[in-house]
Amino acid sequence: MRKPELLAPAGDWEKLTYALAYGADAIYIGGQAFGLRAYAGNFSFEEMEKAVAWTHGLGKKIYVTVNIFAHEADFEELPTYLKQLERLGVDGVIVSDPGIIALAQQVAPRLSLHLSTQANNTNSYSVRFWLKQGIERVVLARELTLEELRAVRAKVEGGLEIFIHGAMCMSYSGRCLLSNYLTGRDANRGECTQPCRWGYALVEEKRPGEVFPIEEDERGTYVFNSHDLCLLPHLPLLKPITIDSFKIEGRMKSVQYVASTVKVYREAIDTLWDEGEKAYQIKLPQWLEEMDKVSHRDYSAGFLFGKPGAASHNLESSHYVRDYDFVGVCLTKDEIATLAGPADEHTVWIEQRNHFRCGEVLEVLTPQGSVWSFEVTEMWDVAGKSLEVARHAQQTIRLKVPQQLLPYSILRRAKNEIKQGKE
Repeated sequence: MRKPELLAPAGDWEKLTYALAYGADAIYIGGQAFGLRAYAGNFSFEEMEKAVAWTHGLGKKIYVTVNIFAHEADFEELPTYLKQLERLGVDGVIVSDPGIIALAQQVAPRLSLHLSTQANNTNSYSVRFWLKQGIERVVLARELTLEELRAVRAKVEGGLEIFIHGAMCMSYSGRCLLSNYLTGRDANRGECTQPCRWGYALVEEKRPGEVFPIEEDERGTYVFNSHDLCLLPHLPLLKPITIDSFKIEGRMKSVQYVASTVKVYREAIDTLWDEGEKAYQIKLPQWLEEMDKVSHRDYSAGFLFGKPGAASHNLESSHYVRDYDFVGVCLTKDEIATLAGPADEHTVWIEQRNHFRCGEVLEVLTPQGSVWSFEVTEMWDVAGKSLEVARHAQQTIRLKVPQQLLPYSILRRAKNEIKQGKE
């Protein structure tokens, strides 16, 4: 039984390189227009060209989101944009608007079209309709249960993709009106302000201005605040359905999030498909532990076992679980080559992302191998000056380590490791 493609988010160039280094089969990016993440780093055409060359050089695939619901004015620039994507050689574009689909087939006929979850495909009849229109892959709605996924797959031969991990929102397949209504920023054109995470209270119609808390909490209640999706424990149920692509949400998330989630799902898929469910179940606890180390809301299975109830929402706050701080990344050989002097077998060059100091224990997440830890004993700046604290954002530091770090390794620190009363 063939493995599903592991598809990872790449909000900018750095996240792209980390997603691929940690095992993604494919990545999806957004350009500087026509995607649903207006506030992600996104890619210029020059950056896209570099991204395509990098990704294809690794034998992997790259898709571009063009999944807005377009207004009339958007069609002035869309033909040129789609032609440019075709010339770049991207492996597919993710679309949702029938007008954009028709235009792409007209002006860029070699582009492979993937239908976004925004198109709300919840049944085999709609999937077959879109496949007949020239769509090569359909991203199914997140509202489908396990039984519905089985039923659709049994009746459809074309490409199918599902989300297996990431943020959920109070909407229908991501088609949200809250942001439009409350802020004037169109969530369906990439400008979502995430009002589903705000605190709310009750106002009675004939008592304007008099606010009644729904919960006994001075902040109000978070009635729209969904848990994050995590289908990691349920991959054995998904395996026999033969979905073509497993997708991770998160172009706005951190490098640590991308690296951790991709590494875990890469290992889980490989173990389950190559070694069987017994080996998978043995390793599952350590994978779940790793998933708890990234910034996230409480996890749930979404709609996999039916409509989620109150247990799949956090009504008390919209806070993330953040038990670890992301403090640095190991530089690549190309980045090290620009520095004053190379590291040796006992030291490594890193870029600082959060303050840390000598005496703290850091954990190393690496593209291959297990997580390991070490105590920071010595470090120096690029001029060779000894440092007690790495306090400057994105400062380049040479760090003493007990063993070498692979390029793209990530350093993080448990919050209980922060020295009290110190910087």
